[in-house]
Amino acid sequence: MTSRTAGSALSVVADPTRARILQLIGASPDRRALVGKLADELGLRQPTVSHHMAALHAEGVVIRERDGRRVWYSVHPDHQERVNSLLGGAGVSQQDPDWERVTDDLAARYRGTFNRETVARYIADSRDLLAAGSTAPLLASRTAAFAASRLDDLARGDDHGGTPTVLFVCVQNAGRSQLAAGILRHLAGDRVIVRTAGSAPAVSVRPAIVTALDEIGVSVGGEFPKPLTDDAVKAADVVITMGCGDACPVYPGRTYLDWDLEDPVDKPLPTVRGIRDDIDRRVRDLLSELFIQPSSSPVS
Repeated sequence: MTSRTAGSALSVVADPTRARILQLIGASPDRRALVGKLADELGLRQPTVSHHMAALHAEGVVIRERDGRRVWYSVHPDHQERVNSLLGGAGVSQQDPDWERVTDDLAARYRGTFNRETVARYIADSRDLLAAGSTAPLLASRTAAFAASRLDDLARGDDHGGTPTVLFVCVQNAGRSQLAAGILRHLAGDRVIVRTAGSAPAVSVRPAIVTALDEIGVSVGGEFPKPLTDDAVKAADVVITMGCGDACPVYPGRTYLDWDLEDPVDKPLPTVRGIRDDIDRRVRDLLSELFIQPSSSPVS
């Protein structure tokens, strides 16, 4: 592999959608995937995914294998190490997660608040919830983050006298709720605790959402779709639903709002931008009600 070829491969993989495609391929049981399946998991149209696969194939990053009418894609062995390095090894490890280490680390973090048995139970339950119905990419790190947020919520319990907690809930937790949460975190910082959840969570945050947020200087960071739990609702001061019907349990003492928003699934980026800006205005109004005054919105 020449340096020119290596550089081209790195450039083509830098696109966030292509990086996510490679993660999903690496997370699949046999390290290969079909375009149709990738499109479903990414929330994109098949022609869009095919376009990205063609770019990856042209640079030799992936290889194609025909099986009758189906075409399977896998990472080219010559590029596997480079892809692992670029993506931080996400989704390509051949080794099972070290759950004992995950448990030990979180048990140490919550020493004096929860015993190891409680931490282990939340880790196991969080792992099962995240793995249900999907290939669960980055399962160990996502499980640790999800379990930690649930333990934080459990520790707060009914103590709602401090920092306000806002929970955004939509169906897949990959679009509207992530837009709202990203904007609220960006504007409020640590003055508000922000949680998200989905009644039927997707595998990952949709690329169009990441792009729309990045355009206004908001990072998704390590956020990922999470299932709705009682812990999150009990810990919230404000619960905002977006098209998920009656999925949220109702507890006294919480404020419940329903935002009627267009679903960004399969919508072009200009439409997603409009949804983003609608959410931006609502979030700023919410902050005013929480007695946090951000600067005026530049959105007209």
